[in-house]
Amino acid sequence: MYKRIEREKAVQYDYARRQHRTAYGNFFATVFVILCGGAIGYYWGQSGVRPPNAKSTTPLADTVPPKHDISEANMEAAWTDFRDIVGRENISLERSELESHSGSSWSSHPSQPGDVPFAVVKPANTVEVSAIMKICHERRIPVTAYSGGTSLEGHFAATRGGICIDFSRMDQILKLNKEDLDVIVQPAVGWEHLNEELGKSNLFFPPDPGPGAMIGGMVGTGCSGTNAYRYGTMKDWVLSLTVVLADGTIIKTRQRPRKSSAGYDLTRMFIGSEGTLGLVTEAVLKVTVKPQHTSVAVCAFPSIRHAADCVFRVVGAGVPIAAIEILDDVQMKCINDAGSTSKSWKEEPTLFFKFAGTPSSVKEQISQVQGMAKKSGSKSFEFARNEAEQVELWSARKEALWATMGKMEGEDMAVWTTDVAVPISRLPLIIEETKDKIARSGLLGSIVGHVGDGNFHAILLYNKTTEFDKAHTLVHDMVKRAIELEGTATGEHGVGLVKRDYLPHEVGTTTVDAMRRLKLAFDPMCILNADKIVRVQMPAEGEVEEW
Repeated sequence: MYKRIEREKAVQYDYARRQHRTAYGNFFATVFVILCGGAIGYYWGQSGVRPPNAKSTTPLADTVPPKHDISEANMEAAWTDFRDIVGRENISLERSELESHSGSSWSSHPSQPGDVPFAVVKPANTVEVSAIMKICHERRIPVTAYSGGTSLEGHFAATRGGICIDFSRMDQILKLNKEDLDVIVQPAVGWEHLNEELGKSNLFFPPDPGPGAMIGGMVGTGCSGTNAYRYGTMKDWVLSLTVVLADGTIIKTRQRPRKSSAGYDLTRMFIGSEGTLGLVTEAVLKVTVKPQHTSVAVCAFPSIRHAADCVFRVVGAGVPIAAIEILDDVQMKCINDAGSTSKSWKEEPTLFFKFAGTPSSVKEQISQVQGMAKKSGSKSFEFARNEAEQVELWSARKEALWATMGKMEGEDMAVWTTDVAVPISRLPLIIEETKDKIARSGLLGSIVGHVGDGNFHAILLYNKTTEFDKAHTLVHDMVKRAIELEGTATGEHGVGLVKRDYLPHEVGTTTVDAMRRLKLAFDPMCILNADKIVRVQMPAEGEVEEW
């Protein structure tokens, strides 16, 4: 009995010992599995997270493609939010309006089927714009801005879908400060309307791009126009901006003084940014007193070289004229054929001069220019003797684009308007080379230039089906030549989509990388006018034109 009891105790003890050891084993095995799983999870998790970018620039290869949400469910939910902000009547889903807010017949960027927004939203003030942007930021919805729609390089094509913010309801001149010579306006104020109102106070706003342009787009592209030789470009006439950023934050870049050294010049940073960094909702603009007297003169020359020689003489002599414009022989013929003016013009390279100042100074300027034109071989010289003649003479310059477009026959025809700028001494060379290439291509193309500052435009007509490649090659060669001559791919039209891939050749890859860094700093999710000015993801194979 005793021995049996001892054997049973030994068996129970051995069983208990094995059970205890197994519990420890299970415990340590579990801990081991947890630690290994955590280590593996941490490793895989960290391998997918990029370390913070410590570089001063962002090369294209380092970018992560933006992730937007334009799903039907997200957009419909956003529509409800937009309705609560601006009202149902200020949101449009009409196909015709969506297409008109994504491109135009005069844009050099061919409209693509996917370039159309989901909706057009029309806010009435800065607060509503901010509220819309907060929703778009939260829902990752792309945004393009629209005011006059006159831009030429695909600036408002909705390449990522999303919504278009139309500023047409924000069209007020908010306040004119006569004594300070400045005016506060909303983005959908047209420069022509602004000058009509300023004229009542004997004031005017000098930048004068194409008809229909509005202040928001003029700020976005950093425009200029015919008055740039005397008065400078848009950046010289903007004192301050109210801007809504990508996340809905509202900032004001400056106060109203004519000069300030208070920190970074954010005002000029937004000028020319084409709605990629923020949306301008108010602008404080400088204005100036209208000159006492103005006049216009027109003179024809046997060649572009003769006309350029006249320009060199005038600029070199320091004659304070307001503007110098050149229209080539093809452009003058288009104006005659269009009948847009009552006058018949010599179909030769023609210079248009605008004079401004006191009556005596204008008279002296005209006399000086007439003498210089004669020495340069001018065939004629005609100057306005009254205001009606001024309007008549200068109207030919302003009708250039429409006169050329009047030559379009058939639905397949399109117009490609482009511009470059070079140092003024190189202008005759590049204009002659461009005219020669246009003539050899067989396309109808005219030249219009702001010769006083080395900027000129080519207006090309082509068949979209059979001649697009010809037009594209002409523009590419023209831009490439301008950059080779130490010029720029765009003097005043802006970059948009069409000129985007020329920037690295003009300013250098590292400079474009710095621009991209700035874009991502203000708009890290790339919801503001994505794809314009700088790329935010690698291009597809063959997408970038070979240099």
